[in-house]
Amino acid sequence: MERSLWGHLPLLMRSNSKESVEYILQALWRTRKTGLDSADRHIVLDMLQLENDSDLDPLLVCLRMLIRRFVYENFSKDDIHKLFPTEVLPELQRLLTLLLQKFQLEWRDDLLKDQVSLPRLKAMTWDMANQDAESVDPVAVINLKLQNDAQPHSGELDVKFQLAQDTLETMLRSMYSIRDQLSNMDETSTRHLSQETNV
Repeated sequence: MERSLWGHLPLLMRSNSKESVEYILQALWRTRKTGLDSADRHIVLDMLQLENDSDLDPLLVCLRMLIRRFVYENFSKDDIHKLFPTEVLPELQRLLTLLLQKFQLEWRDDLLKDQVSLPRLKAMTWDMANQDAESVDPVAVINLKLQNDAQPHSGELDVKFQLAQDTLETMLRSMYSIRDQLSNMDETSTRHLSQETNV
């Protein structure tokens, strides 16, 4: 974080209570994708007794960067103090550390919910068919049944596609190549592990 931004943190000391700072942090987290709306900005301006947005914006940028670093870099309870350079007032460090600890689990849970999850393959069937009435070349018809575990009520999704012989051969060659690479990696790590054990 740029050193000049830290100079805006003492504006938080203008709030009349810990709850006001707590509200600001929660509002920033809640609006992490959209930004504060005008109503929230007005509330924060009042809490900090600020006259205009030009005083508020650098503080909000600083707090957003602080929150982002804290959540995304997975700071432990004992390491939160490393977020702050020495020029941040000790009482401000204590207040922010206390509040960051308070919201740590909740924000990490939110972060997990935000992540995109890929559907899980439940079943696969295949059959041979002719591509159309005029074509004599058969194709493999693949049916996949997928389940998105992140959204349990979304149900199953059926995906159906066709592969001609040349496409299927290319895909299988690629899969064999991946299998061989994974086997080599597994053998290498096993060999490396046994060498370390012998040492």
